[in-house]
Amino acid sequence: MDKYPAHFIQRVLEYGNMDDWRLLRSYYGMDKIVQVCKGLRTLDPICLSYICTISHTNIEDYRCYHFRQSFPTLWNS
Repeated sequence: MDKYPAHFIQRVLEYGNMDDWRLLRSYYGMDKIVQVCKGLRTLDPICLSYICTISHTNIEDYRCYHFRQSFPTLWNS
């Protein structure tokens, strides 16, 4: 967990349950989790809103907010 904290934090936020979240928060601490999340390129919008709400941070501070993936259309209608 120390070698790739961004991977663990992102996976727990997107796929984990509350027990996983509590374990992650006790292991890394809230400051480290927020710091790592601010540097992530992709994060589910619900997870982004959750981390902003519980940490009382602004959504514009997160990299994933500015680098949203677009879904290109394959065929023009």
